[in-house]
Amino acid sequence: YQAGTSEMFGKVQQIPQTEKTPFYPRSPYAVSKVFSHWITKNYRDAYKIFACNGILFNHESPRRGETFVTRKITLGLCKIKLGIQKKLVLGNLNAKRDWGHAKDFVEAMWLIMQQKKPDDYVISTGKQYSVKQFVNYTCKKLDIPIKWKGKGINEKCFDLNNNIIVECNKKYFRPSEVDTLLGNSSKARKKLKWRPKISIKELVSEMVEKDLKYLTNENHEKK
Repeated sequence: YQAGTSEMFGKVQQIPQTEKTPFYPRSPYAVSKVFSHWITKNYRDAYKIFACNGILFNHESPRRGETFVTRKITLGLCKIKLGIQKKLVLGNLNAKRDWGHAKDFVEAMWLIMQQKKPDDYVISTGKQYSVKQFVNYTCKKLDIPIKWKGKGINEKCFDLNNNIIVECNKKYFRPSEVDTLLGNSSKARKKLKWRPKISIKELVSEMVEKDLKYLTNENHEKK
């Protein structure tokens, strides 16, 4: 199994993206993954080995690293809720991603490896949300009433006391921005009989609950 990524589509040539969509990688990471994808296909064709590519769209969980935007949002807003932090600084609020839960995607990886013939599959939820929407879902779970003001780089999120709790900074924008990623996993749904089971709201809820528990335990230990 070769771990592919939706980042290979980069500057997307087709919406939604399927196994047949041309790649247009926009980062060194994505370029390296395109190589990995094609060398897997090459060895499969040349040496008849059982080798598969899973082109997985964003899959998240409470285990996600703190520098990834989803975890940065849940952890940052949990810190704001607990009074540990005052503000969360993000990059492109309008970037759109197809976010799913890692549990669902690991099941898809396993199913890919159970097939009689090796093949390549896009694994995605088929639903797309912006970074801003992810912030909104997190604030709702934390019971933080908010309002947005401004546009573009100047857009800010305020609490009811008019404190800025989320703002943008250009330094968090990518040099070559990937504005939108949306997968079509109809092949996986048909051949693997796979379906994502966990919604984005359930994902956010789980991440927030784990981060609150983590932060509460951490603060208790410091005391």
